[in-house]
Amino acid sequence: MDGACRWYPLVTRSSTEERQVVRQVREVMTDQPLGVGPGTTVQQVATVMRDENIRAVLVLEGSRLRGLVTDRDLTVRILADGGDVTGRTVAEACGSELVTVAPDDDVDRAVHLMRSKELRRLPVVDDGQPVGIIALGDLVAERDPASAPGRTGAADPGA
Repeated sequence: MDGACRWYPLVTRSSTEERQVVRQVREVMTDQPLGVGPGTTVQQVATVMRDENIRAVLVLEGSRLRGLVTDRDLTVRILADGGDVTGRTVAEACGSELVTVAPDDDVDRAVHLMRSKELRRLPVVDDGQPVGIIALGDLVAERDPASAPGRTGAADPGA
């Protein structure tokens, strides 16, 4: 090889094969995501994530979305500080900026937000109420069913 990269298409298909194009977030989001209150301890939410095999949980005040906490948030914002984590809450682990999409938004909008904000997950909110979550893995699976996330399908809704 002369150092040039070879390009491989993400999706291959024959000319007779049609692929359904997903247009709206609602078609690829995980509905009914888990939510916890802002006073939930990080140990409790980590246990929920482990037991439910998910990587993100919504943080709710009543029925309103306050934030999103991920396994990475717990690691970077809480555990990396060192010391005793007893009594530390998910409110401390949430990011400062909450970015959301609506279920009727185009998938391209979700992709744009994820790229521009460097996010792996977005809460889906309808009329101020959380209704789902969309993960980077959901988008990869939708656009390339042969990929690892595409093959696992809904097996890891919090990817």
